[in-house]
Amino acid sequence: MIKAQYRVLVLTDHRGHSTENSIYALLRQMLNHPRCAEIDIATRAWAGNDSFFTAQNGEQLQVAAVTPDFAYTDEGDYLTQGLRVVDPKDYDLIFLRLPRPISDEFLMWLATLLDGKAIVNHPRGIVETSTKQFLLNFPEVCPNMQLCRSMEEVLDFAAKFPIVLKPLREYGGRGLLKIDGTTLDDGTSLHNTVTYLKGIEDILETEGMLGMKFLKNVNQGDKRILVAGGQIMAASLRLPAPDSWLCNVAQGGTSVPATPTSDEEAIIAHINPKLQQAGILIYGADTLMDDDGKRVLSEINTLSIGGFPQAEQQTGRPVLQPTIDKIFIYADTHYAG
Repeated sequence: MIKAQYRVLVLTDHRGHSTENSIYALLRQMLNHPRCAEIDIATRAWAGNDSFFTAQNGEQLQVAAVTPDFAYTDEGDYLTQGLRVVDPKDYDLIFLRLPRPISDEFLMWLATLLDGKAIVNHPRGIVETSTKQFLLNFPEVCPNMQLCRSMEEVLDFAAKFPIVLKPLREYGGRGLLKIDGTTLDDGTSLHNTVTYLKGIEDILETEGMLGMKFLKNVNQGDKRILVAGGQIMAASLRLPAPDSWLCNVAQGGTSVPATPTSDEEAIIAHINPKLQQAGILIYGADTLMDDDGKRVLSEINTLSIGGFPQAEQQTGRPVLQPTIDKIFIYADTHYAG
């Protein structure tokens, strides 16, 4: 069902917001789109919404209207003042900007509650794709990797070459471990590999961790590629701090504008059909330089992707408007009433 205009509901949590958060520029741009009737936004950080976000009561939600002057403030004024109570099922298009920690249980409940609505990204797709384990679908474009569910599996894999061990649901470089023989580097200090792994045996056995070959060219940077509707919107190269192997800006790295290579364009073409099938419209794909000097896929991020206004400023090319266009095109094919 195609609608002339969509009523949009945005779900977020403003406690982690800053002036750099993409949500403000994206929603101001969306508000001006001819397919947008109105935008309301609800934050998980507002106590009045605990019944929705915590108790999973879908009857009502406290929202604020997004206006042309919608912008970040330290106090979160635009999200916590002038609120009114609405039924979330009255909206046509749901835009999720909810970072972790958001539970898979909540996301699956949300998918059921809002069945028939256009949701970007779809909650079921987020549950499926926002784990490092999802990378195992694409071994052709990734470094050598293995899902490890015991200390023995980690040690066997690490006996072949140095590896990075990744928690399945962490993000922003949190929890990454580099193992090189008997030495384990947690990004801050060095440990004995076996001693450290014994301390996380419960995590390995209950959740598992993804082991990935450590690439010696990591100092050439981790490239974040922003994708919407299968189209590459922009890219940035995140370089590690001196004497560090962690490229994430949150872990001390720096970011500069970049251009996707032909290898990276091929990677996006390879992974996009499966992401699209899962209801993922907007995502970030991260690549590293392998030991042969070729870019390979190291991460896929499908939850609350940022960097859009920064990419537009850095490149001087439109990024926000094409992204919003893709959202409404997606809504036309996914809204069922």
